[in-house]
Amino acid sequence: MPETSPPIAVEGLTKDFMAVRALSDVSLAFEAGAVHGLIGENGAGKSTLMKVLSGLIRPTAGHVLVEGRHVEFHSARDAQDAGIAMIHQELNLVPELSVAENIFLGRESKRWGLIHRRAMAEQARVHLESVGGSVDPHTLVQDLSIAQRQMVEIAKALSQRAGVIIMDEPTAVLTRREVELLFDLISRLRERGAAIIYISHVLSEVLRICDRISVLRDGRLVTTRDNDGSLDDAQLANLMVGRKLDHQFPDRRGHDDQVVLSVRGLSAAGGIKDASLELRRGEILGFAGLIGAGRTELAEAIVGLGHRTAGQMLLNDKPFAPRNLAASIGQGVTYLSEDRHGKGVVLGMPVTHNTTLASLRRYCHPLINATEELAATRKHIQQLGIRLGHARQMIDTLSGGNQQKVALARWLEMEPAVLILDEPTRGVDVGAKAEIYRLIAQLADRGLACMMISSELHELLGLCHRIAVMRGGRIVAIVDGPTATEERIMHLAAGVMPKVEATDRPTEIAAG
Repeated sequence: MPETSPPIAVEGLTKDFMAVRALSDVSLAFEAGAVHGLIGENGAGKSTLMKVLSGLIRPTAGHVLVEGRHVEFHSARDAQDAGIAMIHQELNLVPELSVAENIFLGRESKRWGLIHRRAMAEQARVHLESVGGSVDPHTLVQDLSIAQRQMVEIAKALSQRAGVIIMDEPTAVLTRREVELLFDLISRLRERGAAIIYISHVLSEVLRICDRISVLRDGRLVTTRDNDGSLDDAQLANLMVGRKLDHQFPDRRGHDDQVVLSVRGLSAAGGIKDASLELRRGEILGFAGLIGAGRTELAEAIVGLGHRTAGQMLLNDKPFAPRNLAASIGQGVTYLSEDRHGKGVVLGMPVTHNTTLASLRRYCHPLINATEELAATRKHIQQLGIRLGHARQMIDTLSGGNQQKVALARWLEMEPAVLILDEPTRGVDVGAKAEIYRLIAQLADRGLACMMISSELHELLGLCHRIAVMRGGRIVAIVDGPTATEERIMHLAAGVMPKVEATDRPTEIAAG
């Protein structure tokens, strides 16, 4: 066996899911001491390839090679034993267990035949600190934020001391500081000789951190390029979609003065304090802020998922105080959660049922009319550009981005008056993002009032009429979208602006 054999490679890899070919004759090698970027649209085959490498699924044809030897992984444990660790895009943690128990699940420290919890907690703390995490190892995972859970996933992979580390959208929910810490860690791992496979839809990250970049499209390998400075975001995006991408954001049109949703002095669980805003018909109101600023908590309080302690809300000039999400939906206010699997799609159901779940009464006469349900689902598949084999396909066989589109379709099927979108493009490729932006703009043009929470400032700036900036559970400013800048929003979010301009004061803007 030659010494130059890469730690992990694939030859002629093909994977079929019934009638759908997710991978077709892919051959790739991932070298030691290098970061290999893997990009492509949702459904291009990236996650499928990584699941094969990590032992979660077996290929239909082709081979996996570890240091030049053909291997067959029958389980994730086989891959771990071969020195391969994966940080999953959809967090692979057990909510009811502690952070330390999750990090060492199946590899528990023992003393005298019993689990040595103190040793596990001490080791977990070391791994968490190495990735910049400040989480208590004894905390239950279910009590952590999405960003904190991602840091636990990274620490878990590091604890395996693997020679090959697969990172699937690792920065999707991290703050800028946490991203920088992760990049520092990746640099150290590269210097130690680890082979790192880095999957991301953030092309600027791929160009910054990766030594080589491979592009998948429709399950096939399009190209592999050395990152020698000759590539840029636009070139990578064009390679991903197979066409030139222009005008990522649609033209921003005006909106009515009619106030659809009015929030006054709202305080709620999760640290929300005295929040006031007005959302108008046809408006896209963005929400910016650092992780923990309270954006999700505010959205959940509005729709009845969080306990409100003060304030009042009006929906079309009528009192609006939903006690739960069902009541909110019944009055025309829907919420797309950032937690795709926990509060979004139902993995044990097909795409059809996921699409119509919230509007099922419409299709019951009294039994479900499968023909009508299928027609409605196909309409959304076409409208959103959902990539799948057929409408009755199980949703857990779709890529993460396509699952997100199905979750969005469910709420669009309700024909709401207000649509609240929490990180709607997380884990979605550049081409699909443009489709979602276009759809949101079209919905606003038809009179839908939209609230959009996003950690990607460029999409708030490119799409929203106004942007509310939150810090410490408060709305500290509401700025004009077309004239705002990333720097100004970050200063407001971090609290380093020396003075808030009069036109930014949320109470004055909210008062219209």
